[in-house]
Amino acid sequence: MVGLSALSRKQYRDLFVISELYRQQKEMYEHSTHSIQGRIVSIHQPHVRPIVRGKASAMTEFGAKSTISVVDGYVFTERLSWEAYNEANDLVKQIERYKDRYGYFPKSVHVDQIYRNRENRNYCKEHGIRLSGPMLGRPPKDKKRNRAIILQTRKDERDRIPVEGKFGNGKRRYGLDRIMAKRADTSESVIGTIILVLNLEKVLRDLFWAIFRGITDFLRCANLTAFDDDRRRRRAA
Repeated sequence: MVGLSALSRKQYRDLFVISELYRQQKEMYEHSTHSIQGRIVSIHQPHVRPIVRGKASAMTEFGAKSTISVVDGYVFTERLSWEAYNEANDLVKQIERYKDRYGYFPKSVHVDQIYRNRENRNYCKEHGIRLSGPMLGRPPKDKKRNRAIILQTRKDERDRIPVEGKFGNGKRRYGLDRIMAKRADTSESVIGTIILVLNLEKVLRDLFWAIFRGITDFLRCANLTAFDDDRRRRRAA
């Protein structure tokens, strides 16, 4: 008779994953349901969970779910999880983390529609933070004020575009949408490295513009000096 000691480390791990997978499938079958806590969809990657997104291209996605914030073009990973979660519940923690990082609250926070719940609105109002998006209730009767609110809302939406742009840039250029690592910790390391590269790209871009402006200012001053010297020579002649 052969015991579990004859199994390799990988086989021993897969055995426990398969037993848990069988238990989950049996429970869903007995209760006529299609969802269960911590559902396993891959034997080789039991940490991966199905996350319902409701997109036209794919109703369900598989992989890590990440929440980021963008401050002056730099990306901060606020949360990274393999389980589905409601990101709206993290806004207060993100704002407090911003205060710990910079020493003061932000003047405004530009968020998606899901973040604009009553709790987040009350928190931002209490701390003097303007939360992007339309105001609750009826629009004001004053046309000028109403137009100012509309213009501010449009500006807030434009200011939020870089957040989506960071995800798009990471997916198109650095493979953020196709993480090839198998384990959870190595996958998180790859995601963290991609975020690091996005920030390094921002550093290099700022450095390039600083050098470019410095050279431009130097050439402008040199041209003015040459012009002044030429004008002095003409007057002396």
